[in-house]
Amino acid sequence: MRERIFMDSSFWILLRDDKGPEYGRIVEVTRRLLCNRGQLVVTELVLAETHAYFCRSPLRSLQILDDFENNRALHCEPTAPSDQQEAFQLLRRQRDKTWSFCDAISFAVMRRLGIRKAAAADHHFRQFGEFEIIC
Repeated sequence: MRERIFMDSSFWILLRDDKGPEYGRIVEVTRRLLCNRGQLVVTELVLAETHAYFCRSPLRSLQILDDFENNRALHCEPTAPSDQQEAFQLLRRQRDKTWSFCDAISFAVMRRLGIRKAAAADHHFRQFGEFEIIC
């Protein structure tokens, strides 16, 4: 079975922002993941956050749609009602954190699927503390 890595919108945004200071490093991490034949896992909420970030840039927003629709290494995992309930519970219990609902859903999906690694460029996944952060 191919190793599954969850891709957060923070990572995907840096990957598609070729003018950003982290771009070269993020591209290299992505190449390594693809060379290792990892399966990149996202949710529709990650797509929504990533697309929203680039929605005022027609070329970038189309590139995001192509990434999520045509990339064979990418799997968009549907969220389950139980993921939403777990996300609500996480957000209610951890009110001192700045996690978004998308982050909380991501944590729940990762737990459900047994995914232990995440590509994330912000501190939220590291702060959650259950996953190995590869970026």
